[in-house]
Amino acid sequence: MTIEDMGKAVASLSQRELGCFRERFEKFDGARFGAKIERDAKAGKLNRHADKTGRAREL
Repeated sequence: MTIEDMGKAVASLSQRELGCFRERFEKFDGARFGAKIERDAKAGKLNRHADKTGRAREL
């Protein structure tokens, strides 16, 4: 399925179906985002941001 096919399929949904799809996609997307943040944190990729935040509190 292409992105265009998915767009057409979403456009053809009823209001109720679109609401259900939106809820499911938000949960799916949120879970993926949370997993990425966790992976980045474990890999130390967020350390410089945490350091900046820590310094900002000291100022």
